[in-house]
Amino acid sequence: MITDTEIKIKGFKVLAKHLGNVEAERFIALIQREPFDYTSWRQDMDEDLSLEEISRKAMAYRNEITEQ
Repeated sequence: MITDTEIKIKGFKVLAKHLGNVEAERFIALIQREPFDYTSWRQDMDEDLSLEEISRKAMAYRNEITEQ
């Protein structure tokens, strides 16, 4: 099992690779800033989506739950 720090590092590298450093930082900031239930959101997500599509769906979901 890897440590929490290793998970964070690997996760950021994946985000940065697919979104670039600036957008990866923005994605992390969005997740930290807004109330977000990742588990609930993830259960409804299709596994064959690109990272950009996942990001768009996450932002749409966040907007949906914050408007309620």
